[in-house]
Amino acid sequence: MENKNILLHTCCAPCAAPSGERLKEEGWNITLFYSNSNIFPETEYLKRLDSANKLASIWEVPLITDSWDHEQWRKYVKGHEKEPEGGSRCSLCFEFNLKRTADKAKELGFTAFTTTLTLGPYKNSKIIFDIASVFPGFMEFNFKKKNGFLRSVELSKEYGLYRQNYCGC
Repeated sequence: MENKNILLHTCCAPCAAPSGERLKEEGWNITLFYSNSNIFPETEYLKRLDSANKLASIWEVPLITDSWDHEQWRKYVKGHEKEPEGGSRCSLCFEFNLKRTADKAKELGFTAFTTTLTLGPYKNSKIIFDIASVFPGFMEFNFKKKNGFLRSVELSKEYGLYRQNYCGC
């Protein structure tokens, strides 16, 4: 592969740290894309954004920030608000964030993109891969592998990254 540029959908800095580390080890030039309209309240969204900015600064890589549109996200998952973790709301949320990432990748001329969502211990990577398979340029990386979550904790401490009390919404 000649073009080794990849847009990395970033749910949070703690998940981006080991995901980006792995991608860089594999020769990818990463650009972080922080897109998380599902995060609420806005103060929490901003704490996570601040931490993503810190990671981008440490690594000296670009960070692109998507607009925060919690109302649009709520409309997208309407009718699934009571679903448990791992239910249909999660699949819709994955689709929402992956579509925004795919659109941004296309807009910016990236031929490859992936997501940090697969690092989360409660996120089903197969479901994420199935949803993302419809988007051109999606690259399957299961960041849970190779002790991804443990590495997330280590790198968060090393870099002084904010670790939130909950994933997603």
